[in-house]
Amino acid sequence: MTDSAEGFRAATGDEHPSGPELSAEERAAAARQAMDGVWQIRKLMNPADGRPVSVPAEWERRQPLRAVALGLAAAGLPASALGLDGRRTAAGYRVSHVDEVVRVEWLGPPGSRAGYEQHEQLQRCSRALKDLGWQVLEYRGARRHRWLEVEPLP
Repeated sequence: MTDSAEGFRAATGDEHPSGPELSAEERAAAARQAMDGVWQIRKLMNPADGRPVSVPAEWERRQPLRAVALGLAAAGLPASALGLDGRRTAAGYRVSHVDEVVRVEWLGPPGSRAGYEQHEQLQRCSRALKDLGWQVLEYRGARRHRWLEVEPLP
């Protein structure tokens, strides 16, 4: 979804349908363009802070949920979605805040096989985020539910 005041906003996986959506190709192009902007921010800001461009810039550190969602979208990974009734309508990543870290889960509607794909898809998410300079740890909880915890590298 886009917001004219803020530009492209990557989906977190908890959005409801809201009017006309971008096609998959338009969304991928917008995510790549937004990620190009992040690389420019890193080039301008990180060297001044003594950090390499391979780690998140201050903007990303202040808005980690948005930055992580953008990184996943730019990598071409699909976001999950919610219907108007609050039920999942699409399999994909879900990004949320838990305590001081960003959590990434792979969720989908019943029958979507998202639970079976969870490990493989979270590994894709992990590789994409590590390539962008994020520290990623995978956890497994009750009922074999897996998730990633994501923080910026120092």
